[in-house]
Amino acid sequence: MPTALTTARRTVVVSGDPLTTRDVIAVANGNARVRLTAAATETMAKARASVEALRDSPIATYGLNTGVGALADQVISPDRLLALQRSLLRSHAAGAGPRVEREVVRAMMLLRTRTLATGVAGVRPAIAHALIGLLNADLVPIVQEYGSLGCSGDLAPLAAVALALTGEGRLVAADGTESDAASALRRAGLQPLVLDAGEGLALINGTDGMLGMLVLAIDRLARLLDVADITAAMSVEALQGTDRVFAAELQALRPHRGQAHSAARISALLHDSPILAAARGRGVQDAYSLRCAPQVHGAAGDTVDHARGVAARELASVIDNPAVLPDGRLESNGNFHGAPLAYVLDFLAIAAADVASMCERRTDRLLDPARSAGLPAFLAADSGVDSGLMIAHYTQASVVADLKRLAAPASVDSIPTSAMQEDHVSMGWAAGSKLLRALDGLTTVLAIELLTAARALDLRAPLRPSPATGAVVAALREHVPGPGPDRHLAPEIAATAHLIRDGALSAAAHQVTNPSP
Repeated sequence: MPTALTTARRTVVVSGDPLTTRDVIAVANGNARVRLTAAATETMAKARASVEALRDSPIATYGLNTGVGALADQVISPDRLLALQRSLLRSHAAGAGPRVEREVVRAMMLLRTRTLATGVAGVRPAIAHALIGLLNADLVPIVQEYGSLGCSGDLAPLAAVALALTGEGRLVAADGTESDAASALRRAGLQPLVLDAGEGLALINGTDGMLGMLVLAIDRLARLLDVADITAAMSVEALQGTDRVFAAELQALRPHRGQAHSAARISALLHDSPILAAARGRGVQDAYSLRCAPQVHGAAGDTVDHARGVAARELASVIDNPAVLPDGRLESNGNFHGAPLAYVLDFLAIAAADVASMCERRTDRLLDPARSAGLPAFLAADSGVDSGLMIAHYTQASVVADLKRLAAPASVDSIPTSAMQEDHVSMGWAAGSKLLRALDGLTTVLAIELLTAARALDLRAPLRPSPATGAVVAALREHVPGPGPDRHLAPEIAATAHLIRDGALSAAAHQVTNPSP
């Protein structure tokens, strides 16, 4: 992926005010540079002066001149405060497992920068500038999946980032080149940080990883729900169902916003379909997976809207402990607990699994000659010799089964840690991690339904699909051929999933249903 330095289309300004989801996504994807305002620099410097006044005080202040977690009662002598910062990052950068995706780490870095810019963390402006330096140089610390319990902040993930700022750990450049942090910083013209009292804790005591995953997941799931309406419309059409059930007057009887929106999209996609026109009057009611698509897809959409509200409040929040208050006091608090994020991350995983489950049922119906309204078994060219899309459905079913397992909530699985000081944790990081995996799975499920429905529509010739679904089939056929003898299907599934991710298929549909003026 190109670097932010070469592809930047705009600059995201960090002032301490709430960031927008658009800001977070742009920086996460490497499509924007980051700049700290002069006002934020001044705010941070003023807050730091309050911290400096307390650093040599005999009064114990958590994280400033004490240990952390269960060691909070151990007061650290002034001559050991810098050593505390080094030890804190080294000990907390204890992650394990697969690497976290680049976009999540970049989002996490931006969100931590924004909290620091409010002054509540009480760090020097140089700390925020160091994070911005990494972002603008497109250097991403290696962060591993396991290590955050979603409470006291995303500790191990953020510690991996903070450690890289000091010249330890590993960094990955935009071209995928990995090197030790000290060398990468030097090549980018960046200086390693030497942390002062309290700054190590301030870099790791936030829910920024969970929030970054939520913002990215909301954007991805909203796009996938748009595709789910497209695949549902194509399946209804290919199965010669009815579009009458999607009428606005019927949806108004149950006034959920998401349901109405989904039904309106499906209706628009099926408008002027010769296949449906030829099939009118043949059946009384379609199966639930066809007839109730707006009710399920719409409920998922309403869940996304709820998640947007949570994300907006979190983007306006300042997560740090202790917090520097406007009058200069440092106060301990519990705002680092990730429950608000964990619950909604789990909720989105449930919605994703259920949408996938309905997609799989429509795919199965398209492949079963007993229920597909005259289509050949498994849509095979020469049934018996050819298996058609039989095993593509197996793949889809296996992914759906995985999504159902991923829908089990992480947020109810608290494990006490730190000698019972941290005796209830949110597991929000785990909820976010499994949600992103679930959205990858939903993409595959939708790709297989789309492949199946497109082949079924081709097999309805000489009857033609609607203008909108026909445009989707045409866009797909630029990359994946139509019906024919069996061929290697895995590359076709991957190609279709790519077209879903990059928005090409949605764009093809919307050029018909919502043409630009």
